[in-house]
Order: sequence, then structure tokens, then C-alpha cells
Amino acid sequence: MSRTLLPLSLFTALMGGTALAEVPRVAADIAPVHSLVARVMDGIGTPDLIVQPGGSPHEYSLRPSEAEALQEADLVFWVSPDLTPWLGDAIVTLATNASVTELLEAEGTIELEMREGALFEVHEHGEDEHEGADHEGEDHADHTEDEHEEHDDHAEEEAGHEGHDDHGAHDPHAWLSPLNAATWLNVIASQLSAADPENAGAYFANAATGRAELDKLTIDINDMLEPVRGGQFIVFHDAYQYFESAFEFIASGAISISDASDPSPARIAEIRARIAAEGIDCVLAEPQFNAGLVATVMDGTEAATGILDPLGSNLEPGLALYPQLMRNLASTLVECL
Repeated sequence: MSRTLLPLSLFTALMGGTALAEVPRVAADIAPVHSLVARVMDGIGTPDLIVQPGGSPHEYSLRPSEAEALQEADLVFWVSPDLTPWLGDAIVTLATNASVTELLEAEGTIELEMREGALFEVHEHGEDEHEGADHEGEDHADHTEDEHEEHDDHAEEEAGHEGHDDHGAHDPHAWLSPLNAATWLNVIASQLSAADPENAGAYFANAATGRAELDKLTIDINDMLEPVRGGQFIVFHDAYQYFESAFEFIASGAISISDASDPSPARIAEIRARIAAEGIDCVLAEPQFNAGLVATVMDGTEAATGILDPLGSNLEPGLALYPQLMRNLASTLVECL
């Protein structure tokens, strides 16, 4: 009897190992995307995360383990080169055998244009200036020298932003829209199913579960935000318009041109004046920003402060990260307002 059972046990173990080996190796760029991939792969496999918690997606040095994950990947999911400009070359060099999906370009993805000016300022001649309106016939003589000097103060800073971030026409922070997250769950399931047809049913079932969770998440966040609607808040850099649009809760502006550069002294003075003049309720920083700089911006104002984290830097990577990240954004707004 033992002679029969031993070969059978070995055969079962080998078959189990073979099935496991056939599950595609998957790499995802940032923790929120990794979370969506993990949701689709739940019970089947585990994706690899490239940009580790606390790392900046704009500037990141691959560790050997992350380079190896790209080399061994059958599929790679990433947002876009506008978010991780360095990753495109790494994918071309390392992920030579992988099917690569740029999620911002996936069919059905909602794309928002980059907002003109991080402060969302309204000049005397109207908001349409920042909407690309045609000002033909406008009397430019009405502009004072002070106004032109003010624009000159920001010219160098804005040029530095464009050179550093090299953003395209669209805002890459698209994962902060639950509708995009739902679309991406389907995209991820489709790509995984093409690579692993035997588990296609499980991938699509997991994606359906994830979409149902996102529907509930959207309802819950709207309920959370309802008591503080009408509150005014300023963010540190303009990364949240997908969240703002999804929940109809629009920021008054952003302090910094870029998440990788500090605002100029002139800009800080302007922000402080604006907070006081408009009665801004809340100024929101991010984990990587200097607390002293936030204190400088807040000095002399009555605005509250809080920390927004669009990447889930302090959360455990995995399928639970995305919904927790979104709830944390909403709860931070509620507490601050």
C-alpha cells in the first residue's frame, strides 16, 4: 500500500507544482495598480510590485529584486510614462518577453487634461483663461506691471516643473477614479486570461467581485464626504483631480507646481494671502513633504492641516490597499474640514 501511495503523492505534488508554475509572472508599477492586479489574481497568483512603498514613482532606482521581477515578467501593468518616465526604458531593456499594458491608454479609461496652473487662480478677466479660451480682442493694456511681474516670478518655477516632470497632455494620476479602477480590473482580467486561459473564469470572477467592491466604496465615500461638502481645501500638488471629479469635491488649488519641487518664497506668500482672503478651511500635505514648509505656508492662518497619500505609502501592498487608500483620502478630508 505504501508503495502505491508514495508515487501517487509525488505525482500530486509534481502536478501541483506544474500548475503553479504556469500562472503568469506579473509586475505592476505602483502600489494602487499592484492592488488591482492582486484583486484579479486572488487565489491564483501574486504579482510583483516595482515601486516599493515610500518610493517616488517619478524618480526611482530599481533594486536587483525589482529588476529581476521585470526580467521574469510575462505581463507588465503600468500607468504611463508621464507618471514613471524612467520605467519605459527599464521595461524595454528588462521585460523583453512580457506583454505590456499601459493602463492610461486602455480603452474606456477616463483621462483628464493637466490643469493649467497649480493654484487654479481666477484672474479679473475670468476663469476661462485657464480653460484655454480665446482672448482675441482682450485689452492687454489693462494688465498692470505688477501683474506681469507676478507672472515673471513664476515663469522660472513653471519652466522647471515642465522640464522635471515632462508631463503629457493628460494627468497620469488616473487610479484615483473608481471608474478607472473598475475599467482597469476588466483590462487586467482580459490580459491575464489571454496569457492563462485555464484560469480565465477565476480572473473574470475576481474582477467582478472587485467592481462590486468599488461600487460600495463609491457610495461609502460619498456618504463620508456629504457632511463637509462646501469646505475649501488646498493640496500640496495637483494630483487629486480624478478623485475630486469622481466625488464632485473640487480643490481650491495646489501649493506646489510639482510634487518634486518646493514652491518659491513669492508663491508661499501668495498662497498664505489666498488662504486668509478666501477662508480656506484645510491645507493638505503629503508624507514626503517637509513639515516645516507646511508650517510656513500655514503660519498666520486658521486653516487646519492633514496628510493625503495618493500612493498608499503606509499601507501593506496587496488587494486591500486600493480601497483603503481611497477611504483614507476621504477620511483625511473629513477630519481636516
